[in-house]
Amino acid sequence: MNAPSAQLSVPLYRLAHSRSGDKGNTSNLSLIAWDEACYAVIREQVTAARVAEWFACRRPARVSRYELPLLHAMNFVLEDVLDGGVNNALNLDAHGKSLSFRLLDLPVQVSAELARRLPGIPGDHPPPA
Repeated sequence: MNAPSAQLSVPLYRLAHSRSGDKGNTSNLSLIAWDEACYAVIREQVTAARVAEWFACRRPARVSRYELPLLHAMNFVLEDVLDGGVNNALNLDAHGKSLSFRLLDLPVQVSAELARRLPGIPGDHPPPA
């Protein structure tokens, strides 16, 4: 009988990169996985509800997720998160680019095998128990 594979918590940037845009009070965050295995993890764990929770401090009115499986990507639309809009906000950190970096800090669980082959700083996750 095989023992279950140890799971490690790693930041999302180890599995994907992001692009962003903002229009008015809406931020658009794309998440592009490095490969198919990374996309499978992201598709399972990075839900609209989890992104809404991760950005709770910005109080999004709604978070929608759109999947682009042929590109191993997804797009998140966060409504009412930019303090009224980029041109109206005094808070420069509310721009979409800053929010995309915040998204990439979201922790996800991966197998030890996948973690070993992910790009990033070696040792930036705890060893398996």
